[in-house]
Amino acid sequence: MSRRFSFRLYVAGHAPNGAQAIANLGAFCRTHLKDRFEIEVVDVFQEPRRALLDAVFMTPMLVVLSPPPTRRVVGTLSQTQALIMALGIAPPAP
Repeated sequence: MSRRFSFRLYVAGHAPNGAQAIANLGAFCRTHLKDRFEIEVVDVFQEPRRALLDAVFMTPMLVVLSPPPTRRVVGTLSQTQALIMALGIAPPAP
């Protein structure tokens, strides 16, 4: 059975870095995870208390909720190989 991935991406309003992270994560998931992912986007300006409770002090920040362990990745998520390694998934076969 394939692992299912659950992500929470924290962004700061309509900042360019946040928009880039949303686009990059979506493209990454469609390419590498197919139908095995869900993404929740949280705007820290709209939900500051939630960001504080989750100890988010920088954006954009990706929180990998599942599969365990919980991991955090900060940045625009533009480096595919780094994201593959952070998620612990095998790169696609050539």
